[in-house]
Amino acid sequence: MDESDLRLIAELRRDGRASLSELAERLGLGRATVRARMERLAARGEIAGFTVLTRADVTAAPVRGLMMIGIEGRGGEKIMARLSGIPAVMAVHSTNGKWDLIVELATQTLLELDEVIHRIRDMEGVVTSETNLLLSTRKAGRR
Repeated sequence: MDESDLRLIAELRRDGRASLSELAERLGLGRATVRARMERLAARGEIAGFTVLTRADVTAAPVRGLMMIGIEGRGGEKIMARLSGIPAVMAVHSTNGKWDLIVELATQTLLELDEVIHRIRDMEGVVTSETNLLLSTRKAGRR
């Protein structure tokens, strides 16, 4: 990827709905060049897809947190599957370092979040956890 590709990706992160003409103007490139670059980046897997973020995605669950989980033994896949079945779990990430999993949580209230945290801590194989509330999001890749 060259500098123009990186700038194109940055513009798409900022405004995924921008037209080819708008992107071309912002980047100082021709419309056909922008289209060709987007197609090439998608074909190479650099752009994996496009998505929509709705108001409901942002406001439906105002209490959000990240839960880091330590797992005993090799039960990670089983725990990940169980976590995926909990409605308050937005994403489950495997990771390295001190924690085995990082779970994104979203609920309507702190009480609901507390209940979800206790439910997860009670799962067989979960040996330790730490949860941090997300107070604000400064950059979510959107305008």
